[in-house]
Amino acid sequence: MLLLSLIEEIDDAVLLKLLHPLRSHLDDILAPFEQAEPIHAELLALIPQATLDALVLAWHHEHLSYQCQAKHKRYHQYESQQWLDFAEGLLDNQFELLKALVFEKLDSIVQASSLVELVNSFIRPYLNNSKGQITQETLNLIMFYHNHRRYKSGKRQGKAPIELLTGEALEADWVALLIQHVQETSHRPLLTASAPLALMPHRHAPTTPSQTPPGQAILEPRTESALSWSPMDAEAASIASS
Repeated sequence: MLLLSLIEEIDDAVLLKLLHPLRSHLDDILAPFEQAEPIHAELLALIPQATLDALVLAWHHEHLSYQCQAKHKRYHQYESQQWLDFAEGLLDNQFELLKALVFEKLDSIVQASSLVELVNSFIRPYLNNSKGQITQETLNLIMFYHNHRRYKSGKRQGKAPIELLTGEALEADWVALLIQHVQETSHRPLLTASAPLALMPHRHAPTTPSQTPPGQAILEPRTESALSWSPMDAEAASIASS
């Protein structure tokens, strides 16, 4: 806040215009810090400061390695391992347990501003192509694709956002699930257009090891429209940002 105030004293029209959206979104920008503060205090009660700092830096570099190209990825992987080796030398037989605890706590921090950026960046190409004239059905289809497609790389490779949210594995890719949804919807009775839709687990008989994992999370339709899914909680989309 002090830095923003000092910038405002320059009294430049362009800078003032740039500062306005920053101030209006400060709550979103600073949200991760509010979550990190109690987590840091909790971990300090269990782990000495120097060791905790090393584990946090190791997590930080590992986190960045998933977002970088090959050259920078190797750098962050190297740095992460260096800090892990340092922490292991201080913790000895407690290393694995405390490392898992620190990484789990840091992974739980939701970066609220990143969630908004993720959703906007994902939908923007479709909005541009349609010149802003996009229907609710199209948005529902985009939502279904995003929540049910499996990541091709990164720490969540092979998992779909909906699987990470519900803990239930999908038994097919998103195209097959979409076709199945359309087929099931076409045989259901018509209800009111405003009837709510809910995310319901759709269980099947267990599959063999050579088949895809058991369990499936799909939207049970309650209207005649084949593409009328209700929007998922923001948490489903946020899984992809972290």
